[in-house]
Amino acid sequence: MEKTSNLLLKVTRRLFTNVDEQTKFIDALVHSQPFAPCILWCQDKPDISHFELEMPTSWQPQFVDRLSIGEKPGQHLLHQQGYFYCLDFSSVFSASVLLAIPESIRIVFDMCAAPGGKSVFAWKALQPDLLISNEVIGKRLGMLISNLKRCQIKPSGVVNRDSSIFAQMFPSTSNLVMVDAPCTGQSLLAKGEKAPGCFHPTSINKSANRQKRIIANSAQVVAPQGYLAYMTCTYSPEENEQVCEWFLEKFPHFHAVEVGHLSAYQSHLTNIHCYRMFPQDRLGAGAFTVLFRNTEQEDIKTIDLDTIYSMCKYQNT
Repeated sequence: MEKTSNLLLKVTRRLFTNVDEQTKFIDALVHSQPFAPCILWCQDKPDISHFELEMPTSWQPQFVDRLSIGEKPGQHLLHQQGYFYCLDFSSVFSASVLLAIPESIRIVFDMCAAPGGKSVFAWKALQPDLLISNEVIGKRLGMLISNLKRCQIKPSGVVNRDSSIFAQMFPSTSNLVMVDAPCTGQSLLAKGEKAPGCFHPTSINKSANRQKRIIANSAQVVAPQGYLAYMTCTYSPEENEQVCEWFLEKFPHFHAVEVGHLSAYQSHLTNIHCYRMFPQDRLGAGAFTVLFRNTEQEDIKTIDLDTIYSMCKYQNT
């Protein structure tokens, strides 16, 4: 236990130079408090409010409501009927970088999709012609398919392949690729959940290497002038800012997009336009997010829909 505390303290000191912020951050993890539940309306909101609401933030999209603590939206009949999707407000923060995309988006490819929250957000915010949600871990497919089906997300398809397969088969085809990257999950602690070894350097480096592989494969799927959104729910700079710095060195034709509505959350650990939410802000357990754009001018390649649909574990067109 003492060793774990030392590892947490080491990461904390790298994140914050201010002692008061260090104390607040550690306290948010050690003495976790419930966060306000949040829902994303997949269908139009009913005329009457079924929940007690918190005051919305300035950047909160119209189709998202943050509810008062104690509300249990997952038990509501409207949830069963697919009117809304329940998610952490940190996920809304991460996905809100998509609101900075001015163009219409034809194809969205969610590379690490389960349980489906970011896919649902992209579908609602951007209304693409096709949403492709990939989940490489087979046992998580059922949850993803169930959520997309319940929320009537269409046209959509669910696939189950490693990111390297898509880099080979569908290069330069997707207007938006999302990577909600697997990580050490340090923010779970702020929700009172367990994340064994999440601050250990071995775990952090292993995650960072996996993240670099996934984002590199995903970049190859992005169409010229398209976008790549990278997100995590962890705090370590190795899994966040340092992945971005590595990525921009390897793929210099990408640049980070400035997201005006998140300017107050700009990471102080880099000059790259990327954004962090911390648990002591009391909005959500924590998140990191960045939106890259592919500046290449080549023609967009047409995605082979027959091939995609033949790979689908589920589709709703």
